[in-house]
Amino acid sequence: MNRTLHETLARVAAQVGTVMRGQEAVTRKLVAAWIAGTHVLLEDFPGTGKTTLAKALSKSVAARFSRIQFTPDLLPSDIVGVSVWDQNERAFRFHEGPVFADVLLADEINRASPRTQSALLEAMAESQVTVDGRRRPLPDPYFVIATQNPVESHGTYPLPEAQLDRFGMRLSLGYVSAEEEARMLDYSAAEHPVDRLEPCASLDDLRAARTAAARIPVAAAVRDYVVALVAGTRRRAEIRMGASPRASITLFQLARALALVDGLDYVTPDHVQAIAVDVLAHRLALDPQARYAGATAPELVRSIVAAVPVPV
Repeated sequence: MNRTLHETLARVAAQVGTVMRGQEAVTRKLVAAWIAGTHVLLEDFPGTGKTTLAKALSKSVAARFSRIQFTPDLLPSDIVGVSVWDQNERAFRFHEGPVFADVLLADEINRASPRTQSALLEAMAESQVTVDGRRRPLPDPYFVIATQNPVESHGTYPLPEAQLDRFGMRLSLGYVSAEEEARMLDYSAAEHPVDRLEPCASLDDLRAARTAAARIPVAAAVRDYVVALVAGTRRRAEIRMGASPRASITLFQLARALALVDGLDYVTPDHVQAIAVDVLAHRLALDPQARYAGATAPELVRSIVAAVPVPV
């Protein structure tokens, strides 16, 4: 294990933690997702810090940050960019949209129309966009954090299964304790704490972390455990559509990245269990009768985790 690299990641997580107080578990997973190169959907109530978390992560690493506020009248060209006729050069010149960033915050993504939402599909899946028939690569590394409100449905368009499957994890922040909320009031009295942040890592550090995570060995028993958990989602009567092989790959990669964040050079079943619900639940389509009976995807994933034997 590269101790210097682990210390760098620890500094990033600690600095984000100075802004997102009481959210150490979510911060740990978010850093792991960035290392693994898997995009994240933050689903929680307004005011819980979703946008602040994305900004804090981008400011902790010297990364180009961009934010798109999704609205019903947003067009695909507002995201990817547009070609404009240049009178001087007598040719079309492409103007990059906000999608060309190291970290992209897609705020309230479910407020845009499906046509506009689909503009992100190619970017998230292939780190590129195609405009006027020309392929334009996005920055490397490229990371999307999208947010949405799980309660309000007026004026929103639910994300289709194909787009949900592009998100490696769906995370929720939840409310912090009363003690942490009181400290938050004191800490933000003079200025917003995210404004105090300075980069403590570079994009080269992130690239090195991705390479290191990809080299972490995984025991055959743990690999089979990942496959067994995902396969378990395809055998339950309550689940109409289980997780795909992409989910297995994502769970495998994220477990490696989480081990790196923890400073370990091996993956344990605990790493897999820690992110199983976050990786699998949003990919499942429940049977209507099970849904009407009160079943939820996270509960079903937890029951699968409890039923699958843990390798020792």
